Amino acid sequence: MNKGVVVKKAIIFGASGGIGSELSRLLKKAGWSLCLAGRNAERLEQLSFELEERYSICDLKDPESVERFFQSEPWDKTECGAVVVAVGSILLKPVHLTSIEEWRDCISTNLDSAFFVLRAALKAKRPKDLQFLFFSSVAGSIGLKNHEAIASAKAGLEGLVRSAAASYAKQSVRINAIAPGLVKTPLSARLTKSAQSLEASEAMHPLGRIGEASEVAHLAAYMLSPDNSWMTGQIIHLDGGMSTLRA
Repeated sequence: MNKGVVVKKAIIFGASGGIGSELSRLLKKAGWSLCLAGRNAERLEQLSFELEERYSICDLKDPESVERFFQSEPWDKTECGAVVVAVGSILLKPVHLTSIEEWRDCISTNLDSAFFVLRAALKAKRPKDLQFLFFSSVAGSIGLKNHEAIASAKAGLEGLVRSAAASYAKQSVRINAIAPGLVKTPLSARLTKSAQSLEASEAMHPLGRIGEASEVAHLAAYMLSPDNSWMTGQIIHLDGGMSTLRA
């Protein structure tokens, strides 16, 4: 290894999703070594072939699966390590119509998964510079009708990020999150499939449109950059002004 060259490795859970795949491409261009992880083997294999990076199957809702993943995923000589959790779900129902199963699945997908990853990764041997990046939602910080389950999960995630960042700051571990508004991805497609629903979604954002996956990915890539090493415990909003403006 040449002097001055930083060995960078990123583990990206949810790599085959809309934001995860865009971020994977950006990090590849920036010289990161990648491990593409998730549950959809077919999509992961396609992205793995495109980027010439390996992939691994892991179910973040299963703590034992997450533990096994980090036990078998060595950091080797990595100096700058990143763990990205780009997974989530969208459940839009008022609380009286939300089943117990839907509630538990939403919490498991959006909050338990983050806890399982943090716990397993921090217990394992890790590089000298390690950072985590999670994805919250604007729903975690403002009151949106019919968002009770997802708002609870994402608000919990933000609390986890801040508290864990405080616990591990002295160990050169940085933990942050991005809280987007509605972003154009396969996950959100059903919310914008009609002209009427798209118009309603756009109207909720003061800038008058929903976000692009590439916009979120570019912010994520900057947050993961070794040049951005003085940020931890932050929830960065990228939501077209939705969380702060009334326009």
